Amino acid sequence: MKVKPGDEIVVDSEKAGTPLREGHVLEVLEAEYGTRYRVRWDDGHESTIHPVAGTVHIKEPQVEALAEVWR
Repeated sequence: MKVKPGDEIVVDSEKAGTPLREGHVLEVLEAEYGTRYRVRWDDGHESTIHPVAGTVHIKEPQVEALAEVWR
């Protein structure tokens, strides 16, 4: 699945007992060394991540979520 701005992203926890992180993709950054995503997390923070296979899951965006992301 091709990731695009507006997609909802879920990142698995690195430690047992730690909750998943959820947010929305703001930008997809392509480079020679791989793809990165700029993400606005549900807690309001933004960061850039370099996904590792099996740790990131993408959900199809919902209209309400898209409106919130672009505010």
